Amino acid sequence: MAQPLQSINLVAPAFMGINSEDSPIAQDPSYAAVADNAIIDKRGRIAARQGITLLTNNGGEGTALDNTFLAKVHYYAKDGGEDECVLSAGNNKIFKGTDTLEDITPSGYTISADDWQIFTFNDKAYFYQRGHDPLVYDGSSLKTFTDVNGEATPDILRCHAAIGAYGRVWAASSNTERQTVYWSDLLIGNDFDGGSSGSINVGLYWPDGADEIVGLAAHNGFLIIFGKHSIITYGNAENVLGDAQSGITLDDAISGVGCFDRNSIQHTGSDLLFMSDNGLRALGRVIEEKSLPLSDLSGNVKTDLISYIERRQAPVATVYSPENSFYLVTFLDEGATFCFDLKGKLENGAFRVTRWPSYAIKSFERAIDGTLYVGTTGGLSIYRGYSDNNQSYRFRYYSPSLTFDDASKLKMLKKIIPTIVGADTAEIFIKWGYDFTTSFSNATVKVGNAGLNVGYFNESEFDSAAEFTGGVTTSRLRTNTTGSGSTVMIGIESNINGEALSIQEINVQALTGRIV
Repeated sequence: MAQPLQSINLVAPAFMGINSEDSPIAQDPSYAAVADNAIIDKRGRIAARQGITLLTNNGGEGTALDNTFLAKVHYYAKDGGEDECVLSAGNNKIFKGTDTLEDITPSGYTISADDWQIFTFNDKAYFYQRGHDPLVYDGSSLKTFTDVNGEATPDILRCHAAIGAYGRVWAASSNTERQTVYWSDLLIGNDFDGGSSGSINVGLYWPDGADEIVGLAAHNGFLIIFGKHSIITYGNAENVLGDAQSGITLDDAISGVGCFDRNSIQHTGSDLLFMSDNGLRALGRVIEEKSLPLSDLSGNVKTDLISYIERRQAPVATVYSPENSFYLVTFLDEGATFCFDLKGKLENGAFRVTRWPSYAIKSFERAIDGTLYVGTTGGLSIYRGYSDNNQSYRFRYYSPSLTFDDASKLKMLKKIIPTIVGADTAEIFIKWGYDFTTSFSNATVKVGNAGLNVGYFNESEFDSAAEFTGGVTTSRLRTNTTGSGSTVMIGIESNINGEALSIQEINVQALTGRIV
């Protein structure tokens, strides 16, 4: 005999992001099984990400970029915001500009890859990549270190990891030397041979006995040296004085966790995020105690993320955006970006995460004003609007398997009533399936149809049928459903093409029957 109609209200569905680690029938309904092309918005709702809009008009076939992609993007500006511009790299060339890409590669200079580390130091932009003579841009021209210094750059300084910090350029990890960190003379980023320039060999200090330098970072007076499997930190780095190493001191050595790609290291202001072989990590420090606790921030997608890491054939691209409160990491050869929401941690210490399946995204850069640039095929793009260069992209949300608190009884789904915010004229595809199926029933509803409960601020009476949303459409879409099973999975999909969309809640109504 059937029981009375039961209801599950998924308020702010996917508020806790994707969880691909726990048992699908033991998960909190606030998790998501799938959250594609999605973010967690400021109100805690799952929402469609913004689009990727191409700015460049000369990146097509036959141009200097020749319809390939920008693998690196760097926002350059002198102190005070003078001579600001966007520098980028792709197709084994260096470019300047946004709408129009100007090839500024030095004449006769051979580039064999585009995995540059680019940073601004003392009003100049520096370009480092293993096996390449470093480059320096002064606001008007791009030159090699050999040209600037008047002598050939030694192989040991053709490094892969470099930063500008504490009044110097620090560099490490060449083809011939991966245990030594070199620093330049004070305020002279291209001089590694005079003044107070110097070096330190860290080969004896790896806590696990053997490692190699992958990346460098600076934070709160510390120099952070990332190895593949361990991390070394030096304190008082701002007081280094030549080979005597006066002032700089070994502070800590952390074993068992390292960084597989220096591109993954991002400052968040109070911490450093980086990718280890086991997922996303945060390197927190308590200066007074000289300790560096580590936490796994990708625990809810750990297995999936590790599989991407193990299969990678290309460098990753990452960015931290305080305006959007997220850290993005893109696996270029997989066409996948993981979006970690940094507004807060879950009870298990992990960040909420969604996924952006797109081969369009190749690199990132955040400008001083918060603009998020994206390197794409055909040139430079910007993160804004709600289309990918005037093409739609698919937003997808699927719930965990719902049991209505009893996995042993049969459920006969009767209605699905999602509350959609925005997407004024979009088609919403409502899907449902039973017992872990990969074949779903579906219904299509267009937002804006007659009979929908649509309310606008200052235009509708305030009642249960319509909500005030500051001029944004809120729609309750009622869908009759069929079928039965012991567990139920609910999906919402839509093609995003010019309109924002978020899911406020989903009401799921079902009858429960006999034990199965």
